[in-house]
Amino acid sequence: MLKVQLGDEVYSSWFKSLEFESFDGRIVKVSVPVKFVRNWIQEHYSEHLLRCSRVEFPTAERVEVVWRQPGVVQQKAAEVRAEAANSATAATAPAMHADAPRPASALRAPILPVQRTSAGGLEGSPLDPRYTFDSFVVGASNRMAHAGATQVAETVLTGAPGYNPLYIHSAVGLGKSHLLHAIAWEVKKRAPNAQVLYLTAERFRYQFVEALRSSDPLAFKERFRNINMLLIDDLEFLQGERTEQEFDHIINALLDGGKQVVVASARAPNQIERLNERMRSRLQRGLVTELQSLDHELRLKVLEKRLAEKRAADPSFSLSRDVIDLLALRLTENGRELEGAVTRLYATWQYMRTPITLDIAETVIRDLVQNLEPRRIKIEDILRIISRHYGVSKGDLLSQRRHRSVVWPRQIGMYLAKHLTARSLPEIGRRFGGRDHTTVLHAIRKIEGEISKNPNLGDELEELKRLLNH
Repeated sequence: MLKVQLGDEVYSSWFKSLEFESFDGRIVKVSVPVKFVRNWIQEHYSEHLLRCSRVEFPTAERVEVVWRQPGVVQQKAAEVRAEAANSATAATAPAMHADAPRPASALRAPILPVQRTSAGGLEGSPLDPRYTFDSFVVGASNRMAHAGATQVAETVLTGAPGYNPLYIHSAVGLGKSHLLHAIAWEVKKRAPNAQVLYLTAERFRYQFVEALRSSDPLAFKERFRNINMLLIDDLEFLQGERTEQEFDHIINALLDGGKQVVVASARAPNQIERLNERMRSRLQRGLVTELQSLDHELRLKVLEKRLAEKRAADPSFSLSRDVIDLLALRLTENGRELEGAVTRLYATWQYMRTPITLDIAETVIRDLVQNLEPRRIKIEDILRIISRHYGVSKGDLLSQRRHRSVVWPRQIGMYLAKHLTARSLPEIGRRFGGRDHTTVLHAIRKIEGEISKNPNLGDELEELKRLLNH
């Protein structure tokens, strides 16, 4: 209701992080994670909140916005699970009339507590309880990666590991982190005492820097000695010369000791410039597998799976085949978009309590649906088109090669990335082989200067833009 009344921009800026806390018959309490957001909502949107709240709570007199301190949601997990258990017990009571307003507690799925792996005195990054093999939807585009992940999880402690290392790479939202979490959960289920550590590259760097500050880098390395399995996510974000060297030493020591290593990244090993040749070779020694884009059949399976998960919590929720087909046809980027679409429609249904029609679906997910807006161009698209148009491999575009046959297409790509995407210069540089933003700026100015001298270049750029928008 707030989104409809105030518009997408206002809603996304101020209400996206707002969560329901409680209602005592008079006061509706909601929370946000930032004090400034709390103050702004109280000053500018209190009346809007109260009007919307009274639809759910007719006796509400006011809405109180409070600051949600970090960790509070996790602390409430036990209470939520108890509440869910009580709801299950109460299911034997007479059913509520379908048209009657439902209490807010009945509209919220139980919050699963975030957990972390730990080993050798190191605390891992958070593991999402939803990311298991059971919830991963398998199709033609991800079958090899799924098979490799399950084999690793099943054999890591048998003395005959499957693939070591296992390296999974893909674009955002296609399931590589899901598989890493699933491996960790499965190993811990099979062997609760197994020494499993899941770390993002950023957390690895943070912990190493802390060890340097405490003059304890040797002890940091020693903590990995008895680990059975190390899972590293977002390898492309591993930065810092000393951090990279320490990472190399640890990975080599684990592999030499027969310990399992699993790595996920947005790029294949040969496309990460910062890796030295020895590390690149070792990461390619096991199984390197890519998660491809979801085809139409797999998108349908993902939507049906996410719908089934919502129905498990609330059997009265449903989506028509026409709506599911619309989502599968329009949302082609990744699995997160599909899951987000189902979540939005579920939230809309909770408040409207009417069937989700095609018109409602298109309105609710308008900002996600590509066919209703100009196509969003990604740097990955630019690299693909530039590679095909100029006959240069993507690996050369991302490499340090300085031959004109490579430099010119690379500069064209950076120019297009600046004008056709919302990426910053540092981000463009990172995606073009880890280059500095000044290199990107030089490329842009170079192409802009050439356009004024060479009319044919303008036509060539327009043709590339047409191919990208096709």
